[in-house]
Amino acid sequence: MAVGNNGMKYKNNKNKLAWTNSISRDKALSGPSLKSIFSIKKIVSSTLLAISAIAVCSTSSAAVELTHQDWQVACDNTRTCRLAGYQAENSDFPISILLMRRAGSEANVMGKVKLGGAKESSTKALLQLGNRHRMSLFIDGKDLGETKPFSTVAGDAELTATQVAALLEALTKSSKIELVMRNSRWQLSDKGAMAVMIKADEAQGRVGTPSALVSTNGASKSNSNVLPPKPAPQLRLIVPNIRATSSRKEKFSMKPSQLSALTKGTIANVDTDCPNLMDKSPWRISRLNGSQLLIQHNCWMGAYNAGTGMWVMNDKKPYDPVLITTEATDYANGKISSVQKGRGIGDCLNKTDWIWTGKNFVKSHESSTGLCRMIEAGGAWQLPTYVSEVNTLR
Repeated sequence: MAVGNNGMKYKNNKNKLAWTNSISRDKALSGPSLKSIFSIKKIVSSTLLAISAIAVCSTSSAAVELTHQDWQVACDNTRTCRLAGYQAENSDFPISILLMRRAGSEANVMGKVKLGGAKESSTKALLQLGNRHRMSLFIDGKDLGETKPFSTVAGDAELTATQVAALLEALTKSSKIELVMRNSRWQLSDKGAMAVMIKADEAQGRVGTPSALVSTNGASKSNSNVLPPKPAPQLRLIVPNIRATSSRKEKFSMKPSQLSALTKGTIANVDTDCPNLMDKSPWRISRLNGSQLLIQHNCWMGAYNAGTGMWVMNDKKPYDPVLITTEATDYANGKISSVQKGRGIGDCLNKTDWIWTGKNFVKSHESSTGLCRMIEAGGAWQLPTYVSEVNTLR
């Protein structure tokens, strides 16, 4: 699945965009969030409805996503939150700022800025950016000084602690936020920032505490209420032995039509998720161990994305095929990956990985690269909603 500029998830299937409103997946905006939003700066009801309509909560209880106007937040399963803001969509000078905060009462906010050169108007200005030239942060015309040196490797520059503090304050109200270099100015939008800041506070248990990004009429709770970080799951990737032989001591053989019929029942909606399942394209079969197989079949192809179906199946009855995904784009050495573009020019991606643990495939990573805002090819940042620590056993 991919995320468009409006924060809704879609799959580019059969050269058409099948939009799926994800409102039903997020219940985290009820309760404290709505009360907080109403009490801060008198955000109007229509804005709250817009926020609710595009909120997304992942399958992990600690993972939260919200996109609102020109800002988004993604909190992963360790409770680390990353907030990304962008220029207004009609701007010729693409810019994005990333604010990251780990869980825990003592966690500070770190900030980075990345300037986009995908538009011709900003390319020339970016060519001047290097070790000798630094960007300066201006908020409502006030010079907040230069950022830390620009990293040509990472393509971004870190904000100072003073700049981060000033930026967080500015984002709670209407502000003009600019990154300036020589005669060029990149303006960061503040629209939607408060909503995602409140969402991050809620995900980390900071609402009403002194460490909250957004103050709700004074701190009513102590920082002891802030949620601690959660450890990332420890996973073990077992690289399949491609030379493994079947415990049956005979080669697996099944007609393509039989494989299609066998796997059809594992897909909720074949017409949308795997319309090519019954066609004559070949099945690809890899051995995982002495009794299990990975079987693959082309599922769908759109204008700029494609998806392959992946199943784990026993090599004898009962075959019991288990669907892993219909959106895979690669498989190698026990790892399935899905990388999907948010739009054709590829300035935003969504990625999911699954690894083989010896018995089944489990999700090991899920992330997006942010909104499609012409920052750079492949997207501006890594915004994970699920992370793990993977150890490989060969």
